[in-house]
Amino acid sequence: MGGACGSVPTVVGEGVEEPLPEDTEEQLSNGDGTLELSGRKMSRLPNSICTLSDHLYKLYLSGTMLTELPDDLYQLHNLRTLALDGNRLPELPEAVCSLPHLGRLYLGANRLQGLPPSFARLQTLRTLWIERNFFHYFPRVLLSMPALRCLQMGDNRLKGLPAEMAEAMPGLRGLWLYANRLERVPKVLLRLQGLEMLDLDRNRITNFPDMSVMKGLHLLSYDHNPVTRPPTVGETVTLVGEGAQELMEEREELRKQHEEEEMEEREREQQAAENDTGEGAVEEGEGDEGEEPFEEEEEERKHFHEDYYHEEGDEEYYQEDDGYYLDDEGYYPIETDNYYSRRDY
Repeated sequence: MGGACGSVPTVVGEGVEEPLPEDTEEQLSNGDGTLELSGRKMSRLPNSICTLSDHLYKLYLSGTMLTELPDDLYQLHNLRTLALDGNRLPELPEAVCSLPHLGRLYLGANRLQGLPPSFARLQTLRTLWIERNFFHYFPRVLLSMPALRCLQMGDNRLKGLPAEMAEAMPGLRGLWLYANRLERVPKVLLRLQGLEMLDLDRNRITNFPDMSVMKGLHLLSYDHNPVTRPPTVGETVTLVGEGAQELMEEREELRKQHEEEEMEEREREQQAAENDTGEGAVEEGEGDEGEEPFEEEEEERKHFHEDYYHEEGDEEYYQEDDGYYLDDEGYYPIETDNYYSRRDY
């Protein structure tokens, strides 16, 4: 990039109007590329942040009272995580939309009312938090970001969602819509088959549709809505809300009862199979009467030669049967981590 970007980090040097905090170099010395400046009061970020372009991967500026950002911020070409929540940004600076490798962006608790069209350039973005802002409408620019996985839009002013959302955002796995102004569950949510976590707390929803059609859903939170009964969901979905505990306990009891019935059925089938095997063995033994003359003839030949072959002191010989054992190999599935934490950076 142009300018000072790509050079060795310099905290204070010639041509630098504003210095970075004194501990900047110390923080970056451990090599993980993280700079934590949250909670430090500053109205704007020093332009000298550009000197860290080759070394900065995670930048945390939460609660710093920022109202603007440097125009050259886009030159932080290695930045993967940017936290700007808890500031006073009236709009998203254009420079943020040009960060080429940004994967996580936190913009909660600012003064945003929308996102610029250039936001669609952030095609590497996987996690976006824009809670506690002033969004009255779903930002349509997000429909151009199919790889987005986690979208936090709680505590805004939303009354609905765009119908194209299901087809436009197939990668969405977690969606937070708590404390908005939804009076009904948007129908498009039922078509988000990949959605695993959905938070609808503190809205104005009086009735829930059958949500068992959401096959990928693992967790549904619906607390503090004026509903009379828990939503209908799949048997493996965890519910959070009024009446959810009783419903899940009842569901667990039914599951255990079903397992016990299946076990009893398998035992009955096994016992029946063993009885059939025993009856078959008896039937095979019914034809032994025709072989008695042969056995008697053998006994006569044995006695005829007994004096010739029998000598006292002969050792008896027992041939042992060779046996073998087959060990079963175990199979251990690979476990995966959940990602439902509200703040994972």
